[in-house]
Amino acid sequence: MRPYFLAVILLLALSFHAGAASQSFTVSSHAELKKALAQVVPGTTIEVAPGMYAGGIYLDNVHGAVEAPIVITGVDPNNPPVFTSRGEGAKLSGCSYIRLSHLVFQGTSQNGINIDDGGKAESPSHHLLLEHLEVRNIGPKGNADALKISGTRHFVVRDCRFENWGGSAIDLVGCQNGLIEGCQLLGGGEGYRNANGIQIKGGSRFILVQNSLFRNAGERIVNLGGMTGLQYFRPKVEDFEAKDITLAGNTFIGGEAQVAWVTAQNSHVHHNLFFLPTKWIGRILQETQDQRFKPSGKGLFENNMVVMDARVGSVPFNVGRGTDPDSFVFRGNAWFRPDSSRKPTLPTAESDGIYDLDPMILDLGKGPLAANTADPRIRQVGPWDYRPWKPAGDFADVAVPPVVLPQR
Repeated sequence: MRPYFLAVILLLALSFHAGAASQSFTVSSHAELKKALAQVVPGTTIEVAPGMYAGGIYLDNVHGAVEAPIVITGVDPNNPPVFTSRGEGAKLSGCSYIRLSHLVFQGTSQNGINIDDGGKAESPSHHLLLEHLEVRNIGPKGNADALKISGTRHFVVRDCRFENWGGSAIDLVGCQNGLIEGCQLLGGGEGYRNANGIQIKGGSRFILVQNSLFRNAGERIVNLGGMTGLQYFRPKVEDFEAKDITLAGNTFIGGEAQVAWVTAQNSHVHHNLFFLPTKWIGRILQETQDQRFKPSGKGLFENNMVVMDARVGSVPFNVGRGTDPDSFVFRGNAWFRPDSSRKPTLPTAESDGIYDLDPMILDLGKGPLAANTADPRIRQVGPWDYRPWKPAGDFADVAVPPVVLPQR
């Protein structure tokens, strides 16, 4: 074939690829959305008009690319479309390089959004971005999560709002390298179980939760670990439910226990505000009897602002059997309790603690809380002194660093 014809064919191929990469759909009905979803290729954008959509969003083995992700978004960020599927609001199985934004999912009897690897542990979903989503009134009971993510790597959940659910607002099972930031998790709705705000288990590792607001978000607001069926661990069963998990810059309001370590290893909880739990600040537990798992331990709790009242006993951390509480490190935390100036009794002795520091917080029932004291020590602790970690880009690898614990 002559070089001229080869050049023409190459130009046509490149033109076709460029066209495919820039295709866009605007849909205003579920039938139109379903048709558009069947045609997605890397670079496709689907804009969803305002309105009510009785069906859901379903993608199986669909892949964008790092420079050409698949985007499904509401046309009007101020008037997002509302999905009211009877089953799950969205299901993504074995997918990659996909962004969901400016969408609302409500009233599903099963998970609001469900992301998984399609049962193929060797082929995880990856590079998914969920931002500016609202998921509400899910369940209301049973194991119905607002957002369930299983067998997924390199993902970001950003600036999302979760309100009232059955199981967890966010449930991570066998996930690695994930960032959850700027989210609001609001429980307390009548009739909703609201078991957890965030649960991180099943071999999950390298997860960072930062700058988020938890209000009455469950019995255990953040559950670091859990008790997962061995067949659901990803990528394989090791000696932990959760490892290298960081909670930083968050605000916790209410809830029975605001953080729990359950068969977890190497966690860093720092620069958070723990405000008025109803029973404990934290719990250290071992809920599996399988001997291959190490005792729950190796946690660093530092530079947090903790405000308690009479509902919390003299021991603010509950320690269960079979755990390793001596491996926990407490340092540089500020503590305030209006009915007592005594130092809290902790699993291990604290270094550089700050005691009887009243942050003078006024809770108006919405939004983040502000410290109104002029005491300069307040700037050493809590979310006010936290600088958030940032990934390299929206679809870059979310390489959350491992937790480095101090030498005892």
